[in-house]
Amino acid sequence: MKAGMGLLILVLRLMPNPVSQAWADQVAGTVWKEPMTGMEFVWVPGGCFQMGADENRSEKPIHEVCMRGFWLGRHEVTQREYEQVRGGNPSYFKEDDHPVEQVNWDEASDFAAQLGKKNRRLMRLPSEAEWEYACRAGGQHETYCGQGKVADLGWFGGNSSTRTHAVGQKLANAWGLYDMSGNVWEWVQDCWHADYSGAPVDGSAWVGNGNCAQRASRGGGWFDSLPFLRAAYRNKYEPSSRFFYLGFRVVMTQQ
Repeated sequence: MKAGMGLLILVLRLMPNPVSQAWADQVAGTVWKEPMTGMEFVWVPGGCFQMGADENRSEKPIHEVCMRGFWLGRHEVTQREYEQVRGGNPSYFKEDDHPVEQVNWDEASDFAAQLGKKNRRLMRLPSEAEWEYACRAGGQHETYCGQGKVADLGWFGGNSSTRTHAVGQKLANAWGLYDMSGNVWEWVQDCWHADYSGAPVDGSAWVGNGNCAQRASRGGGWFDSLPFLRAAYRNKYEPSSRFFYLGFRVVMTQQ
């Protein structure tokens, strides 16, 4: 009996874990649809990349970051999706399919937590490293979040007519993610740090020894000039900030 039980335990250990397999066997760009809101998430495979740039002090030093795979919102969270989860719509440019804006950091974080609770999954704001890695589609180092002319990739001061636009109208990057350059700035988890000295190298959010009175944001917005839309560009706001050019997207992870 004991020998039989030992053999069973050995077999179970050797069998692939179905939960792990669900995360490990995805192809980059695979889409998963959240059943309540219809939000689409794109699979971002694990890997390593060179984070940062030599443009500004805050983007230095360039450093290697390696991380596990995760699911990232295909689009910025829309006003329709926000209302379904939290109720109400704080946006200035009120259109169901436009990104929600005028949400502060706590509200964006709460949206992710509530959506995750409904799905029994861990959802949160992405870390800066996750955001930039996904924007660059891994190791690719285009100036913006995708290949081609920036006017074809995102909404900014030169083509937006001074307002937000419906998500997914421009070209996606190589992994099928839309509007990571332009439309609205996107909250991320990290507290603000003046540069990358001592930054985590595992893709996790950097919340220690920083200025948590300010939170980082990425991607640029509809009113910005081109330098602000660069993949490596970093920005910061007080967590209580509400602007009609500031929104977010959500990540889903194993832990």
